[in-house]
Amino acid sequence: MEIQRVVRDLVTTKRLGTLYAKSLRVVEDYKGNLSVALDPIGCKPGDWVITIGISAARYAAGNPNITTDLTIGGIIDHWSEEEWRS
Repeated sequence: MEIQRVVRDLVTTKRLGTLYAKSLRVVEDYKGNLSVALDPIGCKPGDWVITIGISAARYAAGNPNITTDLTIGGIIDHWSEEEWRS
């Protein structure tokens, strides 16, 4: 698991059926690297989140058949950029 920040929504016009109709978000790690995460819980840009990676991401999404390797597992209530960068 990793702490990341939601940067923006990601809208796709076509996608694999195995992604179903799940929302996608662009997330940023503490180094500034961007990734795409499946969002089964409904985050908004600016939210601090816990992301779950690799094979556990499919289970976190609620269905082991979903094609994802990064899923948002929770929204962090209290977190600051100073804590993140240190």
